[in-house]
Amino acid sequence: MTHRITNRIRRLRFDHGEMTQQKLAEQASVTRQTIIALEANKYVPSLLLAYRIARVFDVSIEEVFQFDQTPQKSGIANEECPPSAE
Repeated sequence: MTHRITNRIRRLRFDHGEMTQQKLAEQASVTRQTIIALEANKYVPSLLLAYRIARVFDVSIEEVFQFDQTPQKSGIANEECPPSAE
């Protein structure tokens, strides 16, 4: 079973004065291509990058990234999760 991390980066950029991908990339110390991949849900950020992006927007990580617990068949942005030991 796989799960998916989604994000609201594009929405947050526009809510913050239509910030460009380049400006966000500079403030988060990554490339513009990384921001493009994140917005397209083709890349799951490291915890450090998630914090940096959240700080740029002055919000919590949970306001930027969401964990979709609905099982997905497959996808680039998905990560394999081990079965829970509940």
